[in-house]
Amino acid sequence: MNNIINLEKKSKWLRKVTFEMLASVKQGHPGSVLSQIEILVSLYYGGVIRYEKNKPNSPDKDNIIISKGHSAMGLYPIFADIGYFDEKELNKFGTTEGFLRIFGNISIPGIDCTSGSLGHGLGVGSGFAFSYKYNKKKNRCFVIISEGEMYEGSTWESALFSSHHNLDNLVVVLDRNRKIILGDTEECIALNSIADKWESFGFYVIEVNGHSIRDLLEAFNKIGNTNSKPLLIIANTVKGKGISFMENEAKWHYWHNLDENELALAREELSQ
Repeated sequence: MNNIINLEKKSKWLRKVTFEMLASVKQGHPGSVLSQIEILVSLYYGGVIRYEKNKPNSPDKDNIIISKGHSAMGLYPIFADIGYFDEKELNKFGTTEGFLRIFGNISIPGIDCTSGSLGHGLGVGSGFAFSYKYNKKKNRCFVIISEGEMYEGSTWESALFSSHHNLDNLVVVLDRNRKIILGDTEECIALNSIADKWESFGFYVIEVNGHSIRDLLEAFNKIGNTNSKPLLIIANTVKGKGISFMENEAKWHYWHNLDENELALAREELSQ
């Protein structure tokens, strides 16, 4: 129970830090960043992902790919916290003085794949996982995708490849906040039933509350016990989670200028 409480505190920390980074440069993608916070915290502070502090290039670490590259910056505070680079770099986010970009790329310590072109992350992750299995290594690959990427054919090609090769060292987390740039996915082109689709492609599927640390950790505990199938975790989340006027609003896919009252309200809510 104490571990869950600590991880929830860590989630509040990560939400506040990422918001301030976005606010400092007045650009970025708050909705997508804020919806994935508990997923990232569970992975790195819940004992799921294997990594070595201060060693972003450790040959024994697991890979993480945030395929929706516009939200990769959610990893930056974590990487600074585990010693991949100096925490002072967070203050230079999105500026020419630093190396932390709005979109993640492989020039940044800890980023395993330059992403942003939607639908590509799963293919890269499948390649990592296949290589590890072929070479009998214990490394695993975690890929976080957006539901908008289910509109991309390359996602399904990679899914077929992954299940065909029994890549049970591949874990895909679908950040299911229901919102893309154009609005609600079920109003654009309906995706449900998502679980049925992925199961038909040969994945072991679990659906959880993506803001529940307990649910996420229980889902990650299934890694290695999926009957040789790759694992898909459907994490039901809220776009813009933690800031009332951003929650469930597609417009907050992008940053919009905030007045002083909005800034104050966001900071107050993130401090609760």
